[in-house]
Amino acid sequence: MEIKRICLWSGPRNVSTALMYAFAQRSDTRVIDEPLYAHYLHTKYKAAAAKSTHPATAEVIAAMSTDATAVVREVILGPCDKPVLFMKQMAHHLIKMDLDFLQQTINVFLIRDPKEMLPSLAKIIGVPTLADTGLKVQHDLLMALRAAGQSPPILDARLLLSDPRSVLCQLCDQLGLRFDVSMLSWEAGGNAADGVWAPYWYGNVHRSTGFAPYRPKSEPFPAELEDVLAACSAHYDVLHRDAISA
Repeated sequence: MEIKRICLWSGPRNVSTALMYAFAQRSDTRVIDEPLYAHYLHTKYKAAAAKSTHPATAEVIAAMSTDATAVVREVILGPCDKPVLFMKQMAHHLIKMDLDFLQQTINVFLIRDPKEMLPSLAKIIGVPTLADTGLKVQHDLLMALRAAGQSPPILDARLLLSDPRSVLCQLCDQLGLRFDVSMLSWEAGGNAADGVWAPYWYGNVHRSTGFAPYRPKSEPFPAELEDVLAACSAHYDVLHRDAISA
């Protein structure tokens, strides 16, 4: 059976878990939650000899393989019992590893306006850096994939929330999949595919039964995040230009 291996390259707090839940509703799809997370945590914090700002770091490393080569071979490119394999991935997890496998996957990008993403991320890990957002990696990865002849779809979280049906229909069309209306709703309480980090990151989506309507942030943007916002914006603007419109 030929398998469509879809890698969603997102950053944190980008509505990526809701999108994973949407694909989990499809009868033809198996979903996997951030298979490279343990590799990222082990590699980054062991190399830096620094304390991780990510909650449940020890639990994540204990629960998953930290060997990126093995994860690619056995999970990303490994066996799947369904014709579609959807993998929610964080772009910044792609550190110190061979990226040749991306020529064997269908790659999709999910972005979110950093003015809305950064305050949400800061509530969990403290003041984030550009590297924590994954935006530069997304930008660089998009350029590399296009140079290699790929045309990855780009989703913007605001547009996805504003009109999920339209955006998902267009995404499915670009992926060569039929749109399934079941993708628009799910049961509250989480998904069996959730990683062990879910209690720390997925509270809102666990309470949801579908894509929440888009609501702009009402609180003032934190002054301590202005510098990282400036660093993020240039990368976001390039990606946003080609996002699927609602």
